[in-house]
Amino acid sequence: MAYATLKSHNQTPRKVRLVTDLVKGKKVQDAIVALEFLPKRAAEPIMKLLKSAIANAKVSGEDINTLRVQSIVVESAGILKKYMPRAFGRASLIRRRKSSVKLTLGAAPISK
Repeated sequence: MAYATLKSHNQTPRKVRLVTDLVKGKKVQDAIVALEFLPKRAAEPIMKLLKSAIANAKVSGEDINTLRVQSIVVESAGILKKYMPRAFGRASLIRRRKSSVKLTLGAAPISK
């Protein structure tokens, strides 16, 4: 088991989940190829996170060829709130949502 976390990514969790659902359960090599050609903004940080988890697995002595993305969880990492001036002296709230991603790699089951 190898882990990696991305604490505070400046994109909404809903948009990041679109990318993470694509690689969930895939082998590591297949996940890297899928993320490489995905035209979403969250693909690059998720690929960097995946490569970090692979490096953590190498350090712990696991075989990289048998690893797969066991679980990848995207949660909210808080909201940055700011105000924008509007007409007649009013103000409207702008919410900048952030994401937190936790990735776990595990050994793939042996297929027969």
